[in-house]
Amino acid sequence: MHHVDRIIARALGIAEDRVTGDLEYQSVREWDSLGHVALMVALGDELGLPVDDDQVVGLRTVAAIRAFAGGGEPLEAAPAPAEQPAVQRGLEGVRFDHTRITRIDGAQGVLEYRGYSIHDLAGHASFEEVAHLLVNGELPDAGALEAFEKELRVHRELPGPVLDLARSLAHAHPMEALRTTVSALGAFSPGREPGTDESYDEAREAGMALIARIPMLVAAHHAFRSGREPVMAPDDVSYAEGFLTALTGKAPTPAAVRFLNKGLIVHADHSSNASAFTARVAIGCRSGMTAALTAAVAAFAGSVHGGAAERVVRLVDDVGTPENAEAYVRELHSRNQPVMGFGHRVYRTEDPRVRHLRATVVELSEERGDTRGLDVLDAVAAAMRPYARHGVAPNVDLYAGLAYRLLGLPGDLTVPMFVVARTAGWVAQALEQHANNVLIRPLLEYRGPASRAYPGTVHDVPRRLSSTARAEMSTP
Repeated sequence: MHHVDRIIARALGIAEDRVTGDLEYQSVREWDSLGHVALMVALGDELGLPVDDDQVVGLRTVAAIRAFAGGGEPLEAAPAPAEQPAVQRGLEGVRFDHTRITRIDGAQGVLEYRGYSIHDLAGHASFEEVAHLLVNGELPDAGALEAFEKELRVHRELPGPVLDLARSLAHAHPMEALRTTVSALGAFSPGREPGTDESYDEAREAGMALIARIPMLVAAHHAFRSGREPVMAPDDVSYAEGFLTALTGKAPTPAAVRFLNKGLIVHADHSSNASAFTARVAIGCRSGMTAALTAAVAAFAGSVHGGAAERVVRLVDDVGTPENAEAYVRELHSRNQPVMGFGHRVYRTEDPRVRHLRATVVELSEERGDTRGLDVLDAVAAAMRPYARHGVAPNVDLYAGLAYRLLGLPGDLTVPMFVVARTAGWVAQALEQHANNVLIRPLLEYRGPASRAYPGTVHDVPRRLSSTARAEMSTP
């Protein structure tokens, strides 16, 4: 063991065998900004080599520290590519961490959960299997699946005060009620001691409770606003069938269950979208799993994120008949307005989830003997085909809203239904962040006025710090 490796291990409070060549600042929880300061102090004290402010920036890897300890200069981090802009608005194209959960290839239209194609999962798996895959990392065998399903059933019942809160919000939009009641669940989260940071095991237990309870919150609120009392999901049916039973108060058709199971799977995760990133930011601050998912629900409700799905439901009514589709598209484009249900921030070709939702809409439409909505959406998709080669192809929202309408659900339940599916992905993302946490703290480039004096006062201009990294590392 290199002498300096022992210094690193002691300063960070980690085992010596974890000090490897690929270990670097913020790659592990212990090497955070405070840990880095402790490490710099230890290097100075034990090696007798003073570390100045500018060297702190270079000493962010084990390799650089080893070089420094050997009497050389710290290895400099590779400079950013010259063509990369200093500011990337919306963090577009920025990779802020590694993940083992979801792979997306937007150019090829590929979506995989932990290496499994969305097409195979949507065609063959149950949602419970996919949720297990996302949360636990692997598809379950029969015994693991049974244990996972039992764990969900144990957590399903809602606390009485949260049910009372849902009743009091019967007048509210379902997403407003959902955000509020999810937050209220934080007061009843299992396991966590008040005033303490949540352990990984406690976060996982809270996450499983949320996967079980969020559909029950949606169902309870819908029951209250429909003038009936909520019913519990039966214990001997699938997650999808149990949710639909609780939501509608009656047993669903097999076609409805097949649709919802497939819809839950294709919506379950989508890598670092705005809501998943929000969940990671919150749990990265050690706010806890329930707080992280409350933040995710709030972000998801926005009209340019999950809220867009609710607007797509109106597309069928706005177009009216298939014959109106081309004129409708021309009219919106003449006013420079988007056609809802088309285009995606990631995909440059058709969203790979679309085919599965459309297939179930076909089945539901035929079961109900009403294909008008399907015909309208297909006609709009045909009118939009010339734009597909420029990346404006159908997205996951196009057929989802119509499917929920065919189930007899109001349009404002479209986004909450999406949330029920996405909960498993949010929990997986939050757990991955928790397991190897780093505080997510990007920068803003200031362009406002500088160093202005308050009227009637005179101050010296503050001395400039010797390194911009000094401020970056010393402020949370």
